[in-house]
Amino acid sequence: MATKVEQIEERFEVKRYKVQYPISAYTFPREARIHRLRFDEEYMHVELMDGRMLSVPLWWIPTLYNAPPEEREKYELNQSRTMIIWDPDKCAINDELRIANYLGPCNDGQ
Repeated sequence: MATKVEQIEERFEVKRYKVQYPISAYTFPREARIHRLRFDEEYMHVELMDGRMLSVPLWWIPTLYNAPPEEREKYELNQSRTMIIWDPDKCAINDELRIANYLGPCNDGQ
């Protein structure tokens, strides 16, 4: 049984638009450095030096979630402003958070 295959040539029109701004006009973050930190009843709000705002649910961090609000405020930032540290000698919390861990999906398979 022989079949006849017809070849159809289709043409697509491609629209091109003028780029309004060159890539050099955009700002892309290079690193995450903490500028300011505040807490409310449900979130830890982190303002970064480059203007980004990050809100992390407290329930993601059991040591903060279960701590009294006044203890959450007793944090320190490391010298490079990339980590939030609660010193157990100064408060009821013993934890260190690296802000980069909250900026995107974890790629370590956990």
